[in-house]
Amino acid sequence: MTTGATVWLTGLPSAGKTTIAYELAGRLRAEGHRVEVLDGDEIREFISAGLGFSREDRHTNVQRIGFVAELLARNGVKALVPVIAPYADSRDAVRKRHEANGTPYLEIHVATPVEVCSVRDVKGLYAKQAAGELSGLTGVDDPYEEPETPDLRIESQHQTVQQSAGSVYALLSERGLA
Repeated sequence: MTTGATVWLTGLPSAGKTTIAYELAGRLRAEGHRVEVLDGDEIREFISAGLGFSREDRHTNVQRIGFVAELLARNGVKALVPVIAPYADSRDAVRKRHEANGTPYLEIHVATPVEVCSVRDVKGLYAKQAAGELSGLTGVDDPYEEPETPDLRIESQHQTVQQSAGSVYALLSERGLA
């Protein structure tokens, strides 16, 4: 039985969370680990459909994802969660759920500056916000509370995707989870 764990990658939109998660997933699968990527966009479409982007709805979304991640991790799956989760109290509640069940949980802060994220603008959100077509963009006109003590902080603008995923893999190995 392999040990499951939740690896939560938090950061601004276009920080590189999902790209790092999929790179790490490939490496872990190649070694025989059971892995699921709980992509925030997919979760919003299927599990959190109907939720908006108010603080309360964002909290509910994060709690739902945290529940699914803990369930998977408790059953031997590496749950990689590239989800913004902008509020510290929401992330703390997810961590506490994991601790209460004895399930390994790692918080990774993909600390890419907003200036870099807005240039990457993978989904065109920053352009829409600048054009006045979108409001409530995390880190621009809606808050993002950076983790004070993440298990790992990655500055993706200074390394390749492979190096970033390698840093997370090294942390998993150090904790006996890879």
